[in-house]
Amino acid sequence: MRLHDLSPTYGAASPRTRIGRGHGSGKVKTAGKGTKGQNARAGGGVPAYFEGGQLPLVRKLPYRRGFSNPFRKEYRVVNVRDLGEFPVGAIIGPEELEVMGVLYGRKGEVKVLGDGELAVALTVRAHKFTRSARQKIEAAGGTVEEINARPEGPTDVEA
Repeated sequence: MRLHDLSPTYGAASPRTRIGRGHGSGKVKTAGKGTKGQNARAGGGVPAYFEGGQLPLVRKLPYRRGFSNPFRKEYRVVNVRDLGEFPVGAIIGPEELEVMGVLYGRKGEVKVLGDGELAVALTVRAHKFTRSARQKIEAAGGTVEEINARPEGPTDVEA
């Protein structure tokens, strides 16, 4: 058997109906489109989004849309007041904050916000700090370490 010997089984494929080709064809005059109306005309028919004259959904959407930034950076946040629960001199990173259950948010890098006061000296490691959070941690005698998730500059070794 060769490729040119292949054919569909009997009854699987029916020939195309040629409409509007005389009385012998059985599809004369209205050519199977009924009588009059928008769908009977040449080039007639309604677009897929047509809703019978009601304002279509696609025309309503501009009033309902917003803007979702695809490049938005998600942060898990913790406030300075929540850091007071840790012992003096502790080194606090994202893992410790996760264990204590003080992080807000589902995913992303950790950011420390400056809400509240801090009385104990701590070493805080996070990806981002607000200016007020940095000032409050350092004012309490602690230190701030920024975790660099993505190293800056070229990553390849220059030859």
